Amino acid sequence: MRGLRGKGGSGTRAASGTATAGLVAVVLFAAGCSTGGTGVQDEGAAPSEAASKATPSPASSGGAGQFTKSVDAVKLLMADPKVSPRVKADLRPCAKDSYPVDTSYAVLTGNDAPDVIVNVLTCGDAVGMGTYVYRENGKAYENVFSVEEPAVYAAVDRGDLVVTKQVYAKNDPVAEPSAEEVSTYRWSAGKFARQFWVRNEFSRAVGEGEVVASEPSAPTEN
Repeated sequence: MRGLRGKGGSGTRAASGTATAGLVAVVLFAAGCSTGGTGVQDEGAAPSEAASKATPSPASSGGAGQFTKSVDAVKLLMADPKVSPRVKADLRPCAKDSYPVDTSYAVLTGNDAPDVIVNVLTCGDAVGMGTYVYRENGKAYENVFSVEEPAVYAAVDRGDLVVTKQVYAKNDPVAEPSAEEVSTYRWSAGKFARQFWVRNEFSRAVGEGEVVASEPSAPTEN
């Protein structure tokens, strides 16, 4: 559900805000008329005065939880000596300037800037060729994690790096791996350490062939 967004929310909020503002104006006018019959506020600064003396709240500063800038993932991969020549050779546009690269930003290493998670895929079947994590170090990015194996993909789950690898037996089609291995990594002592590992093996019997119903046996008479 990439890019899924709701519709119609902005118009409803705008109409609600207008109605609320009108109601507040009526209430304030009634309150002014009830203060000794003068029709004005008896004490305190005028609204314009109060507004001029109000101290604006400081703008939120950039930090580890705030997205700051996009990164050219393809340029990052091509300049990285840790990325294998095989992956670099296969890293070509699928259509015009559209590269088969998924890029995510998340706080994984406790850095002040978000880390960059990059997945390299094949154009035809979208099979993962390699996954990488880059950590900002000054003005450059450092490769702090990489896996280059067929059918691998990385995602983020509540601050942990989750790497899924499809396992294929001989003659397995791309859409039907025999198993998958899911590893959860957590940043510790300056590197990613694996915390959890799960292997799921898939049944080949599901959805194949016909179900043969056996005839019910006759009841045994005593």
